[in-house]
Amino acid sequence: MKKILLISDTHNFLDPKLLKHIEEADEVWHGGDIGTINLCDAIQKLKPLRAVFGNVDGQDIRTTYPENLIFNCEGVKVLMTHIGGYPGKYPSRIKTLFIEHKPQLFICGHSHILKVIFDKQNNLLHINPGACGVHGFHKVKTAVRFEIDQKEIKNLAVIELGSRAALN
Repeated sequence: MKKILLISDTHNFLDPKLLKHIEEADEVWHGGDIGTINLCDAIQKLKPLRAVFGNVDGQDIRTTYPENLIFNCEGVKVLMTHIGGYPGKYPSRIKTLFIEHKPQLFICGHSHILKVIFDKQNNLLHINPGACGVHGFHKVKTAVRFEIDQKEIKNLAVIELGSRAALN
């Protein structure tokens, strides 16, 4: 079993309230718009990190992390990218990746809008954790935690970290 903390759109802000959730996780997954490589280093000092680059990330992050990350976790095939759309509104490149890789879990960021939707057409769970940084239009900083155990995604919970305007 793996306990996952899913974050996105930090834009180089690591909320101190997130630290206890990082400690409770086995792995941290970041859906892009990280900000700087220093943020990744800070997370990796605490837990293993899987990440993709986002549209605001610089060359240091783009050479370290891919645009699309495809991997298996506890028997679940995961596809993670930054700009991915949502059920019924996927860009063509995402549709192509779905056909090629057939993920059971699709993770993206970018919109700053938290969404957890089962996509019946593609037979996958779509998760966008919203944004946990202070840049953007979102009102509340959010993240998502869940467990993957023997091919089952369970115990999913939304974490609210407070107002975007509040720095800690």
